[in-house]
Amino acid sequence: MNLDTLTLQCFLSVASTGSFTKAAEHIGRTQSAVSQQICKLENLLGQSLIQRGKVLVLTNEGQIFEAYARKILAMHLEVVDRFKTPNLTGQIRFGLPEDFATRFLADVLVDFVRIHPRIFLNIECDLTLNLFERFKKNEFDMVLVKMSRPEDFPNGIDVWSEKLEWVGDKNLLPTFFDNHKPLPLILSPHPCVYRSRAIKALEDANIKWQVVFSSPSYNGTIAAVKAGLGITILPKIMIPNQLQILNNTILPALSDTHISLLKRDKNNVAIASFEEFVLKKLKH
Repeated sequence: MNLDTLTLQCFLSVASTGSFTKAAEHIGRTQSAVSQQICKLENLLGQSLIQRGKVLVLTNEGQIFEAYARKILAMHLEVVDRFKTPNLTGQIRFGLPEDFATRFLADVLVDFVRIHPRIFLNIECDLTLNLFERFKKNEFDMVLVKMSRPEDFPNGIDVWSEKLEWVGDKNLLPTFFDNHKPLPLILSPHPCVYRSRAIKALEDANIKWQVVFSSPSYNGTIAAVKAGLGITILPKIMIPNQLQILNNTILPALSDTHISLLKRDKNNVAIASFEEFVLKKLKH
């Protein structure tokens, strides 16, 4: 067995989602097919890469292999894209939420510019609702947006869907509910999809709340949660290892979040190439 791209995609999807089922959804394969690819990979390397349990986590060897897998797959995509469309030119105006730029797309954007040096990327970060309004005003060629429901943006390309989670320090959660004080929240400013989702869930459950820290920055939000100022909500794929999912019976359940890509000009070759590049990177 060789280290083919499908095997690497399966492994990286499992590593990022912690689930064979979610990984299969991301790459368009069955759960059994993904599981078989992982088993074959472990047999080839002679190492256990994934610790099986309720949530799948990487072993020490798995963490080391993850870095190699990302490099190999990135090089594969770079070579294919470079020789398939080597002479792309023009400008692409791209908008996306700051947390996605911080967590996922910094390396993606650098890779694309290196492959296509004659394309100028004009990139701006903003909240989803602001991005969508500006997209309608023709200020962007392409935007990445968060949605409450897939039908919110019917012309968008679905990137992934995932359940939102309450995130914070489990040890501090009991103190946040002491003396019936408002639950301290760490959220992005209005208009933020996650902010409105958290507040609606709490109000539907008749739980008092108070925003104690508000920042449009993903890193700022994570720092405030780590400092114990309050709790926030995030999709599982964006929860850093240092923070915990708060599975508490007091906190209300949160529905799924959906990520979609909107593109304006379907006939622009440069934009189409960038779209394909971003989608491949995000789904890996």
